[in-house]
Amino acid sequence: MSMLKGIEILADSDEGFDAAARNAVKPAAQSVRSIRAIFINDMNAKAYGGKITRYRVNTKISFLLDVKVAA
Repeated sequence: MSMLKGIEILADSDEGFDAAARNAVKPAAQSVRSIRAIFINDMNAKAYGGKITRYRVNTKISFLLDVKVAA
């Protein structure tokens, strides 16, 4: 049996949504092991002067829990 846990992380980038998603995974990987998936809950952007200046993502990152189950 596998047990997963999810954490919500908000991240941004001035390069694009893909870079913002990578920026969400980077700090999570420093805190937890066995990241299995990233779900993008929401994407939005800030604009100034007719151009997008910041890309933002709201993510849920799932990781495997290290649980020992007695048989």
